[in-house]
Amino acid sequence: MPDWLSRNLPEGWSQSHLVIAGLAITVSTALLSLAAVALVVVRIPCDYFVGDDPPPIWADRHPFIRWPAVILKNILGGFLVLLGAVLSVPGVPGQGLLTILIGAMLIDFPGKRRIEKWLLRRRGVLNTINKLRARYKREPLILDAPSATT
Repeated sequence: MPDWLSRNLPEGWSQSHLVIAGLAITVSTALLSLAAVALVVVRIPCDYFVGDDPPPIWADRHPFIRWPAVILKNILGGFLVLLGAVLSVPGVPGQGLLTILIGAMLIDFPGKRRIEKWLLRRRGVLNTINKLRARYKREPLILDAPSATT
């Protein structure tokens, strides 16, 4: 163990304590990430991916509520993308790619809708999502027919 690391460990900690703590953090963040993704997948309306534009979120809210909420959602998404990039570094515990994907889902950017639909059309993705939705008694997700350019 590097000297700088052993100096910064809590009193009485050894290398085995550090490994156990790292494993505990990795497993807990993996489980939390999977639970968050499952929650989002189950709560998406079944017709969310029908059409070229996503359904308007907070459209019925006053602009003084809607715009700060949209800005905060994008800031949170950006933070999660950056956090995921840090978690993707070898030796840092956590689910980096999953965190990046969750962050990207929150950010509004051109072409995002097309990428989401492309991901759902990959073999087994939509089937797996619909099995999870069925387990929680939700209707399966509906997709548009693929366009000629996809």
